[in-house]
Amino acid sequence: MASPESRLRISNRDDVTVVEFLDRNILDEMNVQAIGEEIGSLVEQAERPRMLISFANVDHLTSAALGTLITVRNKVKAKNGELKLADIDPQIHEVFEITRLTGLFDIHPTSDDALGAFK
Repeated sequence: MASPESRLRISNRDDVTVVEFLDRNILDEMNVQAIGEEIGSLVEQAERPRMLISFANVDHLTSAALGTLITVRNKVKAKNGELKLADIDPQIHEVFEITRLTGLFDIHPTSDDALGAFK
């Protein structure tokens, strides 16, 4: 599914598209844009997207990456889909709390917890 230059690992589990980041640091503006386009394309291809984004490999991300996540969330919501986030490092989770994004996103401790929460 992912292109050779993709910064993502994409798989399907229980009818849910699971997106995992290959980079530990999502800091480069070009990478953030490419990731956003790739995830956006997955959302557009699905009739009613069910997506889990795992941050298991991520240590750092920029505010631009947070903005991209909000855009992805809005696209999923517009298609009456479900988006869940999981495996977020405590330092990154603190950024989600400070920016009040914990109220915007459905965040779970682990990918398995998130998969179990899909309707």
